[in-house]
Amino acid sequence: MVDLTRHENEKYFLTATGERKPFPSLHDPFSRELSVVIPAYNEELRMPLMLDEAMQYLENRQKQNPSFTYEVIVVDDGSKDKTTEVALRYTNKYSADKVRVLTLVKNRGKGGAVRMGTLSSRGKLILMADADGATKFSDIEKVEAGLKDLNPGPENLAISCGSRAHLEKDSVAQRSVFRTFLMYGFHFLVWFFCVREIKDTQCGFKLFTREAAIKTFSSLHVERWAFDVELLYIAQCFQIPIAEVAVNWTEIEGSKLVPFWSWLQMGRDLILIRLRYITGAWKLHSPHKTD
Repeated sequence: MVDLTRHENEKYFLTATGERKPFPSLHDPFSRELSVVIPAYNEELRMPLMLDEAMQYLENRQKQNPSFTYEVIVVDDGSKDKTTEVALRYTNKYSADKVRVLTLVKNRGKGGAVRMGTLSSRGKLILMADADGATKFSDIEKVEAGLKDLNPGPENLAISCGSRAHLEKDSVAQRSVFRTFLMYGFHFLVWFFCVREIKDTQCGFKLFTREAAIKTFSSLHVERWAFDVELLYIAQCFQIPIAEVAVNWTEIEGSKLVPFWSWLQMGRDLILIRLRYITGAWKLHSPHKTD
């Protein structure tokens, strides 16, 4: 059973004046054009550059098109540093209507953080973006175009994934033989057990329609690094159209991934994802409102 409950403190965000207000639900009607969900674990040093770039882009877009509305939700995944304090500076600068901080009581993992932020969002479209700023934020226009090309239809179900697959040859040249072996091994496991249509499942730049987010995140079980694969597997099971779009990407120092053990954990998770759905231990769930 998917546990979508949250701690009492995780139900609220702080305004610029320090007032506590409740987060809305993903099941409520949308009230913004775009929500940007940023999972962050110990990101006090890397996150400001990403937020500066994102806010500059979003503010400029709103000036050019006043009907464009947005929100940014930073999800502090139980950080031990000052991630929440740094994020709240942007709330103070731009208002809690534009920047909200969801501080998780304990570390859930990247997938858990993205899900909690998504379940608290107001956007018609929901973008998940990494806190390190590895993907150029203006490339949101590319994934938006990919989403539009899918023609979601009356149910408005569609997902557009940023992709680094076009950079693979260059990355192989820069990596050690061992890391290249791990990368190809992981790609094979993804293809064999779960997702065959998408070359790069792990790029942290994905755009969902609100309806697609409700469908996929309501069934998500994996809360750590392999959550992207389960999300896309769920989308395929629901026959949700998925686009893969090349984006600009730069490797940023300070990754939380430990090459061997993280790949090993992800490989194990991929096998378990497939087995648990096949055996019925995990099931696709009808979306329901969270507590």
